[in-house]
Amino acid sequence: MINNINLSFEEMWDKIMACDHKYDGLFFTAVKTTKIYCRPSCRSRKPKKINVTFYKDIQAVEAAGFRPCKRCQPEVEHSPHIEIVKSIVAFLVTHYKQQLLLKDIAENVGLSPYYLERLFKQETAETPRTYLEKIRVDKATYLLKSTKLTNIEICYEVGFQSPSNFYKVFRNLTNCTPSEYRKGFQHEVDRL
Repeated sequence: MINNINLSFEEMWDKIMACDHKYDGLFFTAVKTTKIYCRPSCRSRKPKKINVTFYKDIQAVEAAGFRPCKRCQPEVEHSPHIEIVKSIVAFLVTHYKQQLLLKDIAENVGLSPYYLERLFKQETAETPRTYLEKIRVDKATYLLKSTKLTNIEICYEVGFQSPSNFYKVFRNLTNCTPSEYRKGFQHEVDRL
């Protein structure tokens, strides 16, 4: 049933046992006893090996009479967690000026801090903290270009709790200091 991916039954079995999301969309796992099919990354209870069949596309598995898993939603093109990630990003963009802890974000979306961080990193390849720092530096670069606020005022305006952390994060993300960045746009600031 698997034509265009070069994985044996055992290799695919290993992928579903590891819940490896890299193989989502490449094949589907159908369970004969429940008549349900899943993504390789599905975290639902694993079936017995003898009850599993693998399919290469969604049409074939549905034609065989299987229905999609409600947990991993294999019929949905994007990740089933994308709505959660969007709500996390929306929360970060809205509250970037505040001192945010992981538990604050987790409470807002109704997840445990550990699960939230793991899920966010899986979907974005970043932690919520590094994502928040990027939002803050983006806001800081805008303020450096468009206002006459001092670097310290901008530091606190965008939510950093200390100037040393602001300078460190800013330099890591832009490869220059806030003052060097502003010098590049000095003519625009002078017009203000």
